[in-house]
Amino acid sequence: MWRQTSGNDALTNTSVRQLLSDAELIDDRGGVTYAALILLGESRAVARHIAQAETIFEYRSQAATTPYEQRLEFKKGFLLYFDELWDTINLRNPIHQFTEGLLRVEVPGINETVAREAILNAIAHRDYRLGGSVFIRQFPRRLEITSPGGLPPGVTVDNLLWRQMPRNRRLAEAFAKCGLVERAGQGANRMFERCIAEGKALPDFTDCDDYQVSVKLDGEVRDENFLRFLEAATAETTSSFTTEHFLLLDLVHREQAIPDHLKTSLRLLIDAGVVESVGRGRGTRYLLSRRYYRFAGKPGAYTQRRGLDRHASQALLLSHIEAAGQRGCPMAELQEVLPGLSRNQIRGLLRALRDQDKVQVKGRTRSARWVAVS
Repeated sequence: MWRQTSGNDALTNTSVRQLLSDAELIDDRGGVTYAALILLGESRAVARHIAQAETIFEYRSQAATTPYEQRLEFKKGFLLYFDELWDTINLRNPIHQFTEGLLRVEVPGINETVAREAILNAIAHRDYRLGGSVFIRQFPRRLEITSPGGLPPGVTVDNLLWRQMPRNRRLAEAFAKCGLVERAGQGANRMFERCIAEGKALPDFTDCDDYQVSVKLDGEVRDENFLRFLEAATAETTSSFTTEHFLLLDLVHREQAIPDHLKTSLRLLIDAGVVESVGRGRGTRYLLSRRYYRFAGKPGAYTQRRGLDRHASQALLLSHIEAAGQRGCPMAELQEVLPGLSRNQIRGLLRALRDQDKVQVKGRTRSARWVAVS
């Protein structure tokens, strides 16, 4: 998977010099660029001209403070060792197994695509003016990649999915041209999508600062049912899920608030029957469809989740009516309490409270007031 597989026959008729020139690994006078050394340089050349272009791999079976049990130092061009690096990681890569009908599905703890993108980003976007090395630390259920230099100007932990600012453009474009990445600037998107699709935690960039970029990849499948649910959903829909859709699914699954910039992407998920909405307007909430709860073996939890909003809305109405005392509350005021519900929906809630002998209505039409039963 790490090897270039495009099979472009035109390459066989292109000279090595032309290939290097097209990839901007040699300049107009035929001189070797630093990008060429970082990607293809022999150990002696790298040590002499850009010794900081080094990647160090360490494996620990316990916490990061314990001594490493394996350490490898790669001091040559990245393209000369990246297969060996992945083979080393994969040697201790746990496999999660679960059944889907009659099939047994295997999910690796460390997804190769995710690890590849994280490592390629570390090589392509690190600050080579600094003397530090790229560190790759593996633990039984986690992989950590740290590279010298903070995030590029204008890029933050909050916007790194939406804003690309390559620090070393020649390296990034060389990776794209030799087939290691599909499209420059989309690596982080693929990382997030695959982690969500496999029911894992999102890539963790919280340890980034002005001097390093650090990402932690959690290899634990946290919700097997969510994984199975997404596999079935993506296989059946005729639409393609974008990064925004995967992020929305993760937020809904974790019952987190939906940011405004993602709400416009909800419609496709609702139309596909993957997400359901409860309520209207600003009071709308979202939950995974009934099918997810079937996968989880908890169909009752779905009914409970759907009903929570009704009970909460009733409690809010009752609290407001009780606070109003004998003054009572007109319908227009109660609509302000629950702006996400229609007038008919609020009437239904009030009727339910009345049937429970908790409220009563005094007056008729516009003069009607709802008061608490004492």
